[in-house]
Amino acid sequence: MHFLWWIIVGLIAGWATGKIMRGSGYGPLVDILIGIAGAIVGGWIMRAIGFEGQGGTIYTILVAIGGAVFLTWLYRLIIGRSDAKGGSSDRSDRGGGDNNLRKVA
Repeated sequence: MHFLWWIIVGLIAGWATGKIMRGSGYGPLVDILIGIAGAIVGGWIMRAIGFEGQGGTIYTILVAIGGAVFLTWLYRLIIGRSDAKGGSSDRSDRGGGDNNLRKVA
């Protein structure tokens, strides 16, 4: 039963992270994995700053979302992607001229 709970929390956290980070997500399976990893990272961060994990369902989902947002932000910072669809960052589009006009339209 716990395994199913982790999948549900991961799905919710991954979906919410995709909306918060202004992307379309990475697909259902990767969104679930990001959500589960976010729950682990978020739980670790919350324990490190002194919070106990006694908040229930809403607390668990919010911590998972916070951790998933942090992981997604860190991933995009390292990789340099500006969106979740695989587009390149603005740094690689310099001097593209027409390319930038198509993005705006």
